[in-house]
Amino acid sequence: MRFSVRFSVALVVVAALAVSCGTRAQAQSAAAATAGSDSYAAINPLAGVRYDNRYDLSVGMAYDHMKAGPNLLQGADLGGLDLSASYWLSRHWGVEGSGRGYFGTSGATPNTKSINGPFVSEYFFTAGPEWLGPHNRHGALIPHVLVGGVYGRFEQDLRGNSPSVAGFYNNQVAPAVIMGGHMDLNRSAHWVFRITPDAVVTHYGINYGNRITQTDVNFAISVGAEYKFQKRR
Repeated sequence: MRFSVRFSVALVVVAALAVSCGTRAQAQSAAAATAGSDSYAAINPLAGVRYDNRYDLSVGMAYDHMKAGPNLLQGADLGGLDLSASYWLSRHWGVEGSGRGYFGTSGATPNTKSINGPFVSEYFFTAGPEWLGPHNRHGALIPHVLVGGVYGRFEQDLRGNSPSVAGFYNNQVAPAVIMGGHMDLNRSAHWVFRITPDAVVTHYGINYGNRITQTDVNFAISVGAEYKFQKRR
């Protein structure tokens, strides 16, 4: 009987110790989990993302599809660089300036001068309003409308011949409008991965033959990075 009582008391003591150890283990595990979550929040690269910066600057590799002449069937696929900067007036409205250069070769009309695939280039200088659309700490959509001009250089590879030989526009500065926007993916509080698809509208003309002008609408896109400067509004 005494043995049974002693054995029962021992079981109670062991059970109490087991419960105590289990409680301590759970408390330590919860504390570790809490510490772990705090540590994760501290190193979360998106924790400091905000949309109250005054300035930002972006640069990207750019692509533009265009036609180098009013009646050309062949389009030109040009590559280049897109450099843009923004000044934010309020939380949702800002002013953006953009400079873009595109370079490549273009098809030409059949000719007796053996001119095939001549080099052409375009240089855009535009500015206009942009609007901060739907956004969160992960990313944002920012539509814009930029107005300005473009310098089209079409005669540089024609060996001194008139652009009429290739069916090209003349070298000229012409009106230009860029409509589209940015699709931003935040990588940290300051760095953003940026994709910018746009419709590019140009109004070139020719000074030979019927001397017409023509409005062309083409597609452009750039992919690059944006940096948000620390200064706040």
